Amino acid sequence: MTPIITLPSSFLAGLLLGYGYFAALRATANLITAQGHPLLGIGLTLGRLALITAGFTLAALQGALPLLAALAGLLCAKALMLRGLRT
Repeated sequence: MTPIITLPSSFLAGLLLGYGYFAALRATANLITAQGHPLLGIGLTLGRLALITAGFTLAALQGALPLLAALAGLLCAKALMLRGLRT
């Protein structure tokens, strides 16, 4: 793939990874505070880590710039989700 296509797609993939990661983190935190089932919390945590590991591994196989673009997307997703919680 050419860098013109790779970098934006890596950024969007990072944005989706970040949204999934932080949504699962929020669900895990809500589960803990509501004293939910511990196995569900462990499953959400392991799934969250597997998702982020697989996504960044695929980005790293494309090279350093796509990996940085995916990281930038993840950080933008974090900022957007935190902004949504503050309002």
